[in-house]
Amino acid sequence: MGVPVKSSQSLRSYYECSVSEVVQAINSHPDQGLTAAEAAQRLDQFGFNELASKPGKPAWLRFLLQFNQPLLYILLIAGAIKAFLGSWTNAIVIWGVTVINAIIGFIQESKAEGAIAALAKAVSTETTVVRDGQKLRLPSRELVPGDLVLLTSGDKVPADLRLVSVRNLQVDESALTGESVPVEKQDRPVPEGTPLAERVNMAYAGSFVTFGQGSGLVVATGSATEVGQISQSIEQRTNLSTPLTRKFDKFSRTLLYVILALATVTFAVGVSQGQSLAGMFEAAVALAVSAIPEGLPAVVTVTLAIGVNRMARRHAIVRKLPAVETLGSATVICSDKTGTLTENQMTVQAIYAGDRVYTVSGEGYSPDGEIRVDQQPIDLAHAPVLEECLIAGLLCNDSHLETTDGRWTVVGDPTEGALITAARKAGLDPVSVSQSQPRLDSIPFESEFQYMATLHELMRSGSDRASTAQVIYVKGSVESILQRCQQMLDNQGTPVPMQQARIEAEVEAMANQGLRVLAFAKKPVTASEFSRKPSLQHEDIADGLIFLGLQGMIDPPRAEAIAAVKACRSAGIQVKMITGDHVSTARAIAERMGLEKQGQVLAFSGQDLAQMDDRNLAQAIEDGVVFARVAPAQKLRLVEALQSKGEIVAMTGDGVNDAPALKQADIGVAMGGAGTDVAKEAADMLLTNDNFASIEAAVEEGRTVYRNLRKAIAFILPVNGGESMTILISALLARDLPILSLQVLWLNMVNSVTMTVPLAFEPKSSRVMQRPPRHPNEPLLSGKLLQRILAVSAFNWVLIFGMFEWIRQTTGDLALARTMAIQALVAARVVYLLSISQLGRSIVSRLVGRGQGMKDMTAMVLGLAGTIALQIVFSQWNLMNILFSTAPLTWNQWLICLIPALPMIVVATAVNYLDPPD
Repeated sequence: MGVPVKSSQSLRSYYECSVSEVVQAINSHPDQGLTAAEAAQRLDQFGFNELASKPGKPAWLRFLLQFNQPLLYILLIAGAIKAFLGSWTNAIVIWGVTVINAIIGFIQESKAEGAIAALAKAVSTETTVVRDGQKLRLPSRELVPGDLVLLTSGDKVPADLRLVSVRNLQVDESALTGESVPVEKQDRPVPEGTPLAERVNMAYAGSFVTFGQGSGLVVATGSATEVGQISQSIEQRTNLSTPLTRKFDKFSRTLLYVILALATVTFAVGVSQGQSLAGMFEAAVALAVSAIPEGLPAVVTVTLAIGVNRMARRHAIVRKLPAVETLGSATVICSDKTGTLTENQMTVQAIYAGDRVYTVSGEGYSPDGEIRVDQQPIDLAHAPVLEECLIAGLLCNDSHLETTDGRWTVVGDPTEGALITAARKAGLDPVSVSQSQPRLDSIPFESEFQYMATLHELMRSGSDRASTAQVIYVKGSVESILQRCQQMLDNQGTPVPMQQARIEAEVEAMANQGLRVLAFAKKPVTASEFSRKPSLQHEDIADGLIFLGLQGMIDPPRAEAIAAVKACRSAGIQVKMITGDHVSTARAIAERMGLEKQGQVLAFSGQDLAQMDDRNLAQAIEDGVVFARVAPAQKLRLVEALQSKGEIVAMTGDGVNDAPALKQADIGVAMGGAGTDVAKEAADMLLTNDNFASIEAAVEEGRTVYRNLRKAIAFILPVNGGESMTILISALLARDLPILSLQVLWLNMVNSVTMTVPLAFEPKSSRVMQRPPRHPNEPLLSGKLLQRILAVSAFNWVLIFGMFEWIRQTTGDLALARTMAIQALVAARVVYLLSISQLGRSIVSRLVGRGQGMKDMTAMVLGLAGTIALQIVFSQWNLMNILFSTAPLTWNQWLICLIPALPMIVVATAVNYLDPPD
């Protein structure tokens, strides 16, 4: 049974119809939703609920864009001039090298973008629907017209919906309408012609629920939605541009101008000295080509892509590529507690009810365990207040427990799961209790109010339904509940005046044990009180509540999170806990996590922060490690205060109200499991396992990416420097060039790529988390890196020039002299590469008997093997001799080429001492 395809005019008319008319038009049900068979049929008819992405650039255009690099312009122009002068072989080789560079860049960029796009698709948005009368969590792309969708605070609206029920529902439609204020929704029809921004009974795809709850029927999916109609498709295009790549672009343009200036001066000086135009043009081209690091852009792209994939394997999905490198400079991580630093598996351990303290045994969500008082098991018949406190936790609850393969898990909120488990340990059956007190209405938990309330009917056989007694159960933070209570129950269940000091003392005692404390209350009412109102309202529980008790539960720290915190602190990264829990609870967990600073855990509450001016807040955020009972707006203020002190902040969050802080942070980290869609949209990175250890792992990978890029720069630029110095001095002194332009192209493209790309695959160093964070404004060429480049460049210049002059003077064979100079340079490059790579250090360690194996060195070994094979081909194959003006070498000549490379060991050791590669 399919839904007829509607025109866009018909789609826009749904807001005019009543709920019953909409139900009839789309052939659905406002409570039961579609059947599985109907949904499958409509999926075939309407397709997946996704916007058609704009077509990307065709492959041929993306290939041509590879030539759009400032440094390649010189090669293209040089090839054209060579062809104009009749040197077709040189021209073809120069152009061939530029084409090879384009092919390599095209392949690597395609792989990188494909990998990032695949990761982006892995982060699928899910939505709650009702099918066959049952709640289901489905990927949003599987929605079909007629589906009944349930909305709650933090959800992203997955399709165009005609709302059928609302409960304080507010939706942010700014992306569609431009209105920055969330819209309060209703389910009544609105007149024809109502502007889109005023259609209060519609929720449109791409908007966000900021408050309340609601349900709606899907009336349009995919391209048929309002977003699709106006072509505001959220294009899943990847972008490999990062601050680091932009620094490379700027560096490349600056280098281009320097190269052109030097080449022009060389040409002019040589001609003025009476040298031939052709000879000086060859020298100018060789100089230009030698100074261009052609392989560097490709290495940057593939290194970043590898970093992204490595992070994904460690449960951190990067949504915005700049986060890869920003992570390497993070100085502070502001982390939520529950589920991130802890197990997110709550267990009630203490209960206070009827002026008695009870202990609860057992772990996790298993009902195995018991409730005791004075070391004796309890009997609920003699503990009526305890029973009512447990019932309040059982009924004021939207979660349930399931068992799979003997393991109990919670479907819903872990805190609510702990409350159900505690009730089961006392012998209460959730199904029986729910049937005896069926729920009539509820107020969902909102961070603004810090409580949840449910209205229940007390079933009494034979009673007049109109006068049936009802009760409101409320659970929430101690502060929010106590201020609404005027009475409490004594041990016999009799209402007595509140004993505020006694209750607060119990709260403090539980919190000092690291327990999270929830308070419970009730308010008896009659059915007649609600006959005049459509639903339970906040004002109904503003006062007059009867305090029932406290339940204290603990969420133990993750063992891996404790190790991760220790690793972060050794890396110079501060870890600060920001939580909604009680100060004492948060401090106790922080002590177990090892978050002490200068031997103490300094904690501040949100109330403390609210009374501070900006200067005192900045000092508090610097000294404190725990910030408890923090309001959402204060999270943003904390991030801004840290940034004002020059810190690079990573901030975790999962709620709607965390979005501003996530956006403000240098790295916003959202929880991929528990996080709301709003938080995920605002974040730079998602944790698929909601575990703090994954943040530490991502920092490791971010630092490794930067170190590998730095190694690539330290390896490539000295070769360009040595070649440039050799050619410049030879040209100015009117001597034969030790290396020709085509030979330079071979070194810079083929040889450099095979030796440098493996650096992108280097595994993380064992010392990567033992160094302080780098400064984010550190220049591309830092002082120490520049010294390294100049020192190695000078050695390469001496090696090339010395080998060339010696062989030329002893043999008179220019081709042989140039070939041996190149092979000596490559041999020195191999030594230098081993000195900065982990393969070289692993070899040395094994030789001295301290080796720990050589893990993840395959890429480096293959790169070196490929380099050696290509260099043999370069000098020994006749065709290569003709193309590159090289000469075959004898075994003795090969050995001679290796000897001058040995002093590189001394040079590499010296520069590594001044500028460690790891």
